[in-house]
Parts: sequence; structure tokens; C-alpha cells
Amino acid sequence: MNERAPTVYAVDDEPATLKAIARLLRAAGWNVAAFSSPGEFLERVDPAAPGCLVLDMSMPKLTGLEVQQALGARGCALPIVFLTGRADVPMSVQAMKRGATDFLTKPVDEEDLLAAVRRAVESDAAARKDRAEIAAIEERLLALTPREREVLEHVISGKLNKQIAAGLGTGEKTIKVHRGRVMAKMKAASVADLVRLAERAGVRPF
Repeated sequence: MNERAPTVYAVDDEPATLKAIARLLRAAGWNVAAFSSPGEFLERVDPAAPGCLVLDMSMPKLTGLEVQQALGARGCALPIVFLTGRADVPMSVQAMKRGATDFLTKPVDEEDLLAAVRRAVESDAAARKDRAEIAAIEERLLALTPREREVLEHVISGKLNKQIAAGLGTGEKTIKVHRGRVMAKMKAASVADLVRLAERAGVRPF
């Protein structure tokens, strides 16, 4: 199945600025969805679409920070490149703390904007890949039986089969069977691999 092409959303209440940004990005080969209204953008944005958002910080109805907050409340992790006036710099710092990937001062240098968009789209692709990998690991964890889950937690704590058997009140041969099933279901090639997979899914050793 082909991956979706990234979409660069652009939101700015100044028509001339928005038009110039959209033209620049399209000329660079990006798919662009431009909005002069932040409210309309919030209604039409697809949280599942890969890409990024180029967002004006100062708009009369909704500020860039408020748009960022609204996206966060929806669980939308679209990377944001903020466009700011010089007076907006303190707000921009606040936006960066909330996860914005970049902020550029108007009037924006074209090369700076294109570079920021590239970084944001690359960041989004990496984050989506990471989330997909974690979801796959969590799915494997759900396939474990309760006993296999117990064995996994003991194994990643560095315990030997004999120690696990004593702790769970069963035989060492039984633990070997469970351990083999855990490794197979988790698609782990080694104990170190199993530890890495467990850590990525938030499962910690004892």
C-alpha cells in the first residue's frame, strides 16, 4: 500500500502572505492546503494526514497558540512551523516548549521557510514511524497469555530460568517453553532484543 504524500497546511489571516506562502511551497513540490481562517482549518484538518503546519502566530479570532492547543486537545501531533512578528517572540518560545518545531520572523526568508518545512515533515515522518512501531509491539504484547507476560517481565529483569521457575512456583522446563513462546510472539531474536522491545512499549523490569 502506498504511503500518503505529506500535506503542508498553511494558516495566515493575511491573504497576500498566505498566497505567497502557498505559491512558494507548491513550487517546491509540496501538496498545500491553505486557510485564511484558523477556525476553518481546525474544521477541515485531517489528523491522520502526514505533513506539517505553517501557522501565523498573531490572528484576530484564534492565536497560533490557541490553534496549537486545540490540535493538542484532539491528539493531533502535526508539527508546527510558526510565523511571528518580533513582538511575538516570547509567545514563540512558549510554543516551542509545547512542541513546535520552528518559528520564523516575518517577513520570512523563502529558503528558511522551505528548510523549516522540510525539517518539520521529516520530524513528522519519524514520529509516525515510531508510533507505528510501538503500536506493533503493543499488539504483540496483547497476544501473550498472562503467564507469558509474567515470564517476559522476569526475563527482562535478567533472571535465569531456574530463578523464574522458583518465583512462579513451577518447573524450569515449563519456563523454557513459556520463554520460547514469548520470544516467538514478540519476534525477539535475543534477550537484549526482548528488553529493547519491552522498553519501547513501556514495560519495565522489576
